[in-house]
Amino acid sequence: MKTIAALQAAVTATPFDGEPSDAELDAIETEMPAILADVALLDAQIMTIDRTPTELDERRIRRARRRVLAARRDLANLSAASTHATVSGGAA
Repeated sequence: MKTIAALQAAVTATPFDGEPSDAELDAIETEMPAILADVALLDAQIMTIDRTPTELDERRIRRARRRVLAARRDLANLSAASTHATVSGGAA
């Protein structure tokens, strides 16, 4: 018969303190404009969930979608620029 206690040490060998690391907090801060744009889009979509969207609602959703795309584009450009800056190479 196997005991669970013998296997438990391997599973819980590294304690988790429940707090995000500094790198994780920096990543969240970098992605915050995209997160907020996604939340604004969801808010605009939720407002029209139980009724027919008016012209104003459609404009609000369209603007929110454009903000999401712009925020994701900026985030992608930022990560591409940081990757390009850290990669060395090319013609000598």
